[in-house]
Amino acid sequence: AVKLVESGGGSVQAGGSLRLSCVSSSRQYATRSMSMGWFRRAPGTRREGVAVIDRDDLTTYAEAVKGRFTISKDNSKEILYLQMNDLKPEDSAMYYCAADPYYSSGGPFALSSGGSDFGYWGQGVQVTVSS
Repeated sequence: AVKLVESGGGSVQAGGSLRLSCVSSSRQYATRSMSMGWFRRAPGTRREGVAVIDRDDLTTYAEAVKGRFTISKDNSKEILYLQMNDLKPEDSAMYYCAADPYYSSGGPFALSSGGSDFGYWGQGVQVTVSS
């Protein structure tokens, strides 16, 4: 099993920045051995992929966040990050961290499917961006 705990959400004005963190705890799987990602869901919408990073640290981003968000992992601390800059009101959503040690279908599918094949999820953190 993998336990994921997110932090770092909050309320900011448009143009501001936030950094989300996701601490992974597992006796079986280290972050270096898992594909991991950030996903979000706004009220009334389906969950969508934001960014994913695979076991080789290859990253894939949704078009809406390219150039503004950066996903990274600190394998020594077992933490996944999402640095979010130049935030926009449309970025407001609940953000979820997800991980899977066996996922192998690639970053683009992970994003388009909303992480449907990821087996482990955090509880989510709220990000609210005001105009």
